[in-house]
Amino acid sequence: MTEREKVWLLLEALAEKRALQEVIRLDKEKARDSVLTAEIRQALADIDTEFADGEEAAMESIVGLEASIKTATLGIGETVKGDTLYAVFSKPRTSWDSKGLAGFAVAHPEIEQFRKMGKPSISIRMASNK
Repeated sequence: MTEREKVWLLLEALAEKRALQEVIRLDKEKARDSVLTAEIRQALADIDTEFADGEEAAMESIVGLEASIKTATLGIGETVKGDTLYAVFSKPRTSWDSKGLAGFAVAHPEIEQFRKMGKPSISIRMASNK
């Protein structure tokens, strides 16, 4: 069995475990719903309605404050520490046209000494069924 086939098998096992986890979550939700009476469901809906405007207003206020903090911190150009939160300023990253530099390195191999290669990384994503 090749390493690629081993990874494929592991990915399939992970997909099955994630599907099982979702089934458990749905079964739990169904079990909870089965013990809720119509009166309790209505009471919960009423509570959601009662708090909806306040939650929305709070979220709008938070979004506005975050935007103001980010704009002000960019203007200052440094991290600002509050008692509870930080506004962390990060210098802009420098990037280079790797393809262009690789071509340039063919004619100027001395530039290769400045090239550094990082470690590879892996992310697990959903496969598209197209």
